Amino acid sequence: MSLDVSPALLAKAELDQVADTEFVDAVRTSLPYAYRLIDTLTGELATTEAEFADNTLAPSEPERAQLLRALASDAIRGALERHFSVKLAFQNCHRVAVFRPGAETTATYRKFTSVRAQLLNQSPELRDC
Repeated sequence: MSLDVSPALLAKAELDQVADTEFVDAVRTSLPYAYRLIDTLTGELATTEAEFADNTLAPSEPERAQLLRALASDAIRGALERHFSVKLAFQNCHRVAVFRPGAETTATYRKFTSVRAQLLNQSPELRDC
């Protein structure tokens, strides 16, 4: 299961009355590593002129699982992008990057998300992630 959902939040979901803030709070409490990492990277991006901030350190298996669950879900990824006002990009099972909104049109974003970059970011220790 990706998220721990309270009965109250589930009841709101059944009525289609879940606010983004409530959903993001469920993500924050259920996937704390993934949330914290994106929060940290967003903070780093805000203090620099760089086009993106990314994580290149391999996390533990439970942390990696959180990243995979967060970024593989369109709903979770979209809510995090709206909450942090960033565009997320993801390579492998550990390398997540935060870009400024609208970055999808930049050469840097296209390079980060390219097939070439994906292939060059491979390593034997991450083979089974």
